[in-house]
Amino acid sequence: METKFKDINNRNITFEQLRHSPLCREFTVIAPKLSLRSVLVHTAAVWLAAYGIFWGTQNTSVLSAAIIMTLLGMILHLHLFKIDQESMLIIGSVGVQMNTLYASGRESVSFIEMKKVKDIVINEAIYMQRIIYYLCILLIDPGNPRGVSEVVPVFQSAKPRLDCLSQVYRSCHEILQQTRAEQ
Repeated sequence: METKFKDINNRNITFEQLRHSPLCREFTVIAPKLSLRSVLVHTAAVWLAAYGIFWGTQNTSVLSAAIIMTLLGMILHLHLFKIDQESMLIIGSVGVQMNTLYASGRESVSFIEMKKVKDIVINEAIYMQRIIYYLCILLIDPGNPRGVSEVVPVFQSAKPRLDCLSQVYRSCHEILQQTRAEQ
């Protein structure tokens, strides 16, 4: 099921929920693609600044450096920062797997065993003078089973709004309750 939502910056995101089985669901948030307009604006700004410096100094290495820096900057941005989609796969008795797919094709995967998961909650934070909500996984503290050792945020890049997070939260809690009832 594919649904359109907004992120905290009012950009469109796509949310997909796949139900593989009663105890296995996958949630995917797809961010908007990189805007050609923004790439052109940033590139033109850097090259105009370099041309202004070249005009004052008559040093051609300034233009060459600007071209190389722009290309390297774009490659680094696509490989390290621009995230196309984030997904969370929750399997009742096994655990939670989180995947991040970058624009360059690089993928980052992390896994949390279900026995380490204390709860999945929606938390709130103050961000840029406003309150935002985010989904996070609370991990059990090995020294104190009633305590929390770590908070792992989910969908860090896409930052979906509360209406999207509520759907994920409800589905995750259905699975957590069924899993705990079976144990």
